[in-house]
Amino acid sequence: MVEHYCLFCKAKLTHLFADLGTCPPSNAFLTPEQCDGPELFHPLQAWVCSQCLLVQGPHFKRPQDIFTHDYAYFSSCSHSWVEHARQYVHAVTERFKLGKKSLIVEIGSNDGYLLQHAVTLGIPCLGIDPSAGTAAVAQTKGIPTITDFFTTRLAGRLLDRGTRADLLCGINVFAHVPDINDFVAAMTMLLKPEGVMTMEFPHLLRLVEDVQFDTIYHEHYFYYTLQCVKKIVEAHDMRVFDVEELPTHGGSLRIYACAQGAAHKPTGKVETVLAREDANGMYSLNFYLHFQDKIDAVRFGLMRFLMQAREEGKVVAGYGAAAKGNTLINYFGIRKDLLPYVADASPRKQGHFLPGSRIPVVAEQVIRDTKPDYVLILPWNLKEEISAQLEYIRDWGGKFVAAIPKLKIWSPHL
Repeated sequence: MVEHYCLFCKAKLTHLFADLGTCPPSNAFLTPEQCDGPELFHPLQAWVCSQCLLVQGPHFKRPQDIFTHDYAYFSSCSHSWVEHARQYVHAVTERFKLGKKSLIVEIGSNDGYLLQHAVTLGIPCLGIDPSAGTAAVAQTKGIPTITDFFTTRLAGRLLDRGTRADLLCGINVFAHVPDINDFVAAMTMLLKPEGVMTMEFPHLLRLVEDVQFDTIYHEHYFYYTLQCVKKIVEAHDMRVFDVEELPTHGGSLRIYACAQGAAHKPTGKVETVLAREDANGMYSLNFYLHFQDKIDAVRFGLMRFLMQAREEGKVVAGYGAAAKGNTLINYFGIRKDLLPYVADASPRKQGHFLPGSRIPVVAEQVIRDTKPDYVLILPWNLKEEISAQLEYIRDWGGKFVAAIPKLKIWSPHL
């Protein structure tokens, strides 16, 4: 067996946090023609470092092989996510007095879902994203975008042309970078002396509490506690001076960091979150060694429901061809006999097939046409938005289903 080492502190990894079998990359949707060919499956595991307690997946897939020109995830497909970004931009603009002489740089800028709000406010901005497809959409919104990975190499090039950031931000990108030390070093290079870096990422405490195992997939190299992020940032002469707890993605943290010598005053929120992590046992290795049992309890609950529904002649459709849904579907072994299709709002996913399971992705209209008895909401973090959008299934007595943190079945609101 190949030995794995911590991507931060380089200690040998010997303790499994979760083993989800093997599957293809979660956003590697298939065309009809590709369904006649093979797929490459990789082990999907997460390990915990016994030295620094950083939870991570081994480096099986290179970022270049995941974030390709035809990368399927477009952030603007979720209206609630665009609104989340708008609120963030307005809040940091006011807090840090950003204006026409400032520069906001977003790492992982996707299709411009966030920086479009900076453009509206007249604040200069720059997007950095490795996927040419999403970057092209951002550019149509007036957002200058560099199609590349954010590294010390790129940061050096930007410095050579005089680019430095007042605000350097990233939402759900901190987990996507295998060379985390180079990534943080690049941020320290690009920030102005009093500049602020914010990073938003799912909180590992909530992942464990709510059994959010489906957020484990090949694009995610890390699953963070605040303590681990603090260690990583401090290793590169920066400090975390504030943190916000957010409801997004089942419970996220947004950290605010700056250079060690910058004037930003620390808030008490950092110590509050650290104390809660400690109180929950997260600073002991034992905390991480029993998560697999919780995952399999969710697995057995959903599979019993799907098999019983099939025996009763009921139809269960899926909604939301999200990466997390593909993790769940592939680990549970769900195929078209139990879930005949998954509807999705993105035209770029419709007409394709889910990786691994090869379940077809269709437009929402198919739900209206086929009138399934149940709709399984796969992106559970958007279940309120989706259940409101599909409220019409009550017309034929349809019900919603969510699997995480445990099986829930409910009727649309009248």
